[in-house]
Amino acid sequence: MQIAPFELERWQSVWENRVELNISESGVEPLTVRDLLDDPAAAEMLLGLRLGYPQTNGTEELRARIAALYPNARAENAILTAGCAEANFLVSWLLLEPGDEVVFMLPNYVQIQGLAESFGATVKPLWLREKLRWAPDLDELPRLITNKTKLIALCNPNNPTGATLTAESIKAICAAAAKVGAYVLADEVYRGAELEGETTPSLWGNYDRLFCTGGLSKAYGLPGLRTGWIIGPPTMIDKLWTYHDYASMAPTMPTEKLAFLALQPARNARIIARTRSIVRKHYPIMRDWAAKHSGLLTHIPPRAGAIAWYGYNTGWNSAEMGEELRTQKGVLIVPGNQLGMDGYFRIGFGGDAEVLQKALGRIDEWMAEKSEKAKAKEAR
Repeated sequence: MQIAPFELERWQSVWENRVELNISESGVEPLTVRDLLDDPAAAEMLLGLRLGYPQTNGTEELRARIAALYPNARAENAILTAGCAEANFLVSWLLLEPGDEVVFMLPNYVQIQGLAESFGATVKPLWLREKLRWAPDLDELPRLITNKTKLIALCNPNNPTGATLTAESIKAICAAAAKVGAYVLADEVYRGAELEGETTPSLWGNYDRLFCTGGLSKAYGLPGLRTGWIIGPPTMIDKLWTYHDYASMAPTMPTEKLAFLALQPARNARIIARTRSIVRKHYPIMRDWAAKHSGLLTHIPPRAGAIAWYGYNTGWNSAEMGEELRTQKGVLIVPGNQLGMDGYFRIGFGGDAEVLQKALGRIDEWMAEKSEKAKAKEAR
């Protein structure tokens, strides 16, 4: 089996710590260990921790705290993974065989698309439509679903658009899956980072062949813990544990303990409140910037996530745009081609506001220079 390069992850991994202004991240400014050890007993617990092997699927206590985030879920519905990335990998590995078909939401974090193609499955895009404010066209579903459909893979709230599925869309997608016995995988790692309103409802409970994945990276500001999970039917969670044994095998002991602290209900609420405060404070910067370029950029406000998705009405290639901004302006963005849709780009606004403003100014310079070059070319 040959695995295609994961362009987005390689792009960020290579350049995020080498570029002057990194606005490619999709989470908020990370918390520190000290933020989680806000009482002497917790600090002493961590300092006295023996660094042995933890329970490989996560302790029952931690899995119970994870399950409490989902309606009517219990510890037996959960397994701990090394980030949401491993969670998505394990579900894909468990389900997909050569000849299967996967209906995959686009634009999206394209991990599952790459895995599906590597496992020999055919990927059929379920496009989110800008004219529908980044909602899927439900009339397209019957043309995508066949008897070969094994999996419908969603990201809700969506990366990169920040859109969320309506109850009508969720019902229609689950009904379409049920007709052919397909599974649904909902990557819900951005739940909790809403710009307004309550937490985005999980898909959990809408269908019996359903997996929900999540983690502490995006809405919690704890990406360095590499804590993720899968919620699913207990029999399938047991099967996934077998696959997990061949992958990361187990979380680290510090990860296990710090994740347990982060998901303590009162602390969990404070962490989510912090995230929402950041995205609600910073998003107006992105909204006003888009308005300033209304003749050039298109933008639908996100409902969740510290990410803004912009289209443009020029002929720029998004990969070339990303490379020129990096090399000429010292700014790292995510080109749209890395998320399945050229002609767009993603900016993360959950980090330092001054860095964000400075980076946007550099992008202004780049766009002005591109415009002048285009005018000069036409004049010739």
